[in-house]
Amino acid sequence: VPALATERRFAQRLRECLEEEQLLDGRYQLQQAPGGRVALPVREERLSQLCLPSEVPCELVRIQDPVPSRAARRRTPAQKLRDELRRLLGRTWSEELERDVPRAWQRHGDLVLLSEDSFKAAPWERLGSALWETVASALGARRVARRGRVMPDGMRTPSVTLLLGQDGWVEHVDNGIRYTFDVTKCMFSPGNITEKLRVASLPCSGEVLVDLYAGIGYFTLPFLVHAGAAFVHACEWNSHAVEALHRTLVLNGVQDRCRIHAGDSRQLELRDVADRVNLGLIPSSEEGWPVACRVLKKGTGGVLHIHHNVETRPAPAPSQTPALPAERGSPEAAGSGGEAQHPTGDGGKETPGARLRPEWQRWAEATATRIQGLLAELHGRPWRTSVLHIEAVKPYAPHVHHLVLDLECRPVLP
Repeated sequence: VPALATERRFAQRLRECLEEEQLLDGRYQLQQAPGGRVALPVREERLSQLCLPSEVPCELVRIQDPVPSRAARRRTPAQKLRDELRRLLGRTWSEELERDVPRAWQRHGDLVLLSEDSFKAAPWERLGSALWETVASALGARRVARRGRVMPDGMRTPSVTLLLGQDGWVEHVDNGIRYTFDVTKCMFSPGNITEKLRVASLPCSGEVLVDLYAGIGYFTLPFLVHAGAAFVHACEWNSHAVEALHRTLVLNGVQDRCRIHAGDSRQLELRDVADRVNLGLIPSSEEGWPVACRVLKKGTGGVLHIHHNVETRPAPAPSQTPALPAERGSPEAAGSGGEAQHPTGDGGKETPGARLRPEWQRWAEATATRIQGLLAELHGRPWRTSVLHIEAVKPYAPHVHHLVLDLECRPVLP
């Protein structure tokens, strides 16, 4: 950091001059300089405008390890970013530009991923690389990227522009799991954290699992690392996600317990292998239901985790909702009911009216009936399906919730 060093008796006069010309760098404290002098940090981009009175002798020095000022230590990252940009733009700063500065972003290691509406005003374009270097410096990053709209290509490929840096490969730690991926080619969804934590706690010891829409391993890794699955077949058709998943498996030392099936999961040749199947695709995983039925162990069945977006009407006044039936297709189902675990609302938080809603119940019952029919048709004998749990992961859109149905599927024994 550049600074002006002067004798102590001139320090106050020098400080007054720098503050008057807006050259003092308020991010750092005044510090000791060799020879018993005082060093006052200055703004490097304004040094060319420096004009001091001759009675204040000083020289330009460099502070290798500047100490942040108390005000700088109290600032939030968003405030620090705004202050740095205001210094960069000087008198051209405006309220319009301030509204264009992001208040939130995603951080992946040393890369900051900005939202698509960040820095869209015309004046930002004229700053070129100086803008992105300032953003990186203010946020403690080395690389900067900006998110665009997700491409409608069936793979949810992100449209991300790398603004500062050489490549988009990052590492992200989530619940003790190290994920690596290229932000310009793959998405990372932090909004699914509650579901990743939930599957990590499931009792999967010794089980074989099929993850039909593995992506970069959002759920594959929690099943392997925390839930204790013996083996996972991970299916993914995006080649960039396949590469990221392979690297992530190696990073976490579980590559020997996972086989990646690259390509369209609807063409998967696996049969009769799975104790559990994850169908983590929204807005609907319905195209994968026949595949999930084929890979379940035909002798013992297993559990399906079915993701789906369900439209929900505005919640009325809280009222008690009926329990779900315990089973479908079983003789005892007609005469007895069982309890379904109620989700705790949006993202796992207790919310009034967010308990099991009629639309969620109807969707779960209809899905259970459909899966039961697919299994009976596939194997030529009756099966029963039991709703174990409905989890509300998060709101997806107004009056639309991302839900997960845990559905137990068992053959009816003679």
